[in-house]
Amino acid sequence: MKHTIGLDNPLYNYLLSISLREPAILQQLRAETARLPAAMMQIAPEQGQFMALLIQLIGAKKTLEIGVFTGYSSLAVALALPGDGKVIACDVSEEYTAVARRYWNLAGVSDKVDLRLAPALETLDKLLAEGEAETFDFAFIDADKENYQGYYERALQLIRPGGLIAIDNVLWGGRVADSQIQDISTRAIRAFNNKLHQDERVTLSLVPIADGLTLALKR
Repeated sequence: MKHTIGLDNPLYNYLLSISLREPAILQQLRAETARLPAAMMQIAPEQGQFMALLIQLIGAKKTLEIGVFTGYSSLAVALALPGDGKVIACDVSEEYTAVARRYWNLAGVSDKVDLRLAPALETLDKLLAEGEAETFDFAFIDADKENYQGYYERALQLIRPGGLIAIDNVLWGGRVADSQIQDISTRAIRAFNNKLHQDERVTLSLVPIADGLTLALKR
């Protein structure tokens, strides 16, 4: 086949049925999040599983998350980390992260997650000022799209050489490919995608999983 196969509902359900190994605690969190008005912000379960695999592949211990929501991705990562692993999690919502905290506790990984409730750019700049550059193994960016470039530039400084940055929503429901759509978020993601395509500081792959996940390996 010359290009990535499209997934209709029957094929997608088949994919889940023969590959997804979702822990019960993640199933519970996903079900609770599905009842929220902003449920569409939840990452797909197969993406969480893929990220957990990446964590294990690179032997990550210290990770960064920009955009927590109800905590599915941070929980998937924390479960995949070794006992002494750590997630620095950045968000501004006390309401949504209260759900995340509850599930981190239920899963027994709350000691692995350091939640920073503040604008993420402030948290990232503080980490850099504290001498944390090149000390992280992995970063996941899934927050407001207008600030993606700022998050990426700081994450690139914080990640060690050979570390990995994963950026969510880069296909943006297909809207990035429609030139008629010119809202701020869509334009921001287009500009971000174009920037990374030319960025020789990283080895790049855009994986068409869920809403598009770009992987940038720091050289």
